[in-house]
Amino acid sequence: MNAYPVLMDTLADIGERGDISLPCLDHEPAVWESRMQVTCECLSASGVLDNLERRQAEDRLGESLYARFPVQARSALVVAHTLMDRHVFAEEELRRKMEQVRARLTEE
Repeated sequence: MNAYPVLMDTLADIGERGDISLPCLDHEPAVWESRMQVTCECLSASGVLDNLERRQAEDRLGESLYARFPVQARSALVVAHTLMDRHVFAEEELRRKMEQVRARLTEE
């Protein structure tokens, strides 16, 4: 499995993983993390991406392709990766949307 460049490009924004263990999971979830979990539940309930399948993909991809990313960011990366694999949206669509969001955030 290959990583999508649009996802790998976010490493500069997110920053590389600094921990080597999982104590970093002992924290109060950020708003985006809670919303990501809700999104994953909705994807599972609608049959787009089963939770067990997503978790297995997180295990597989999180410690291989996306190992350099912080643990908390991996869910979002793996979900995007899996949805692109399934042709739910294209890499270029995601890139354009990310550029729009970045532009909007810099205007604020």
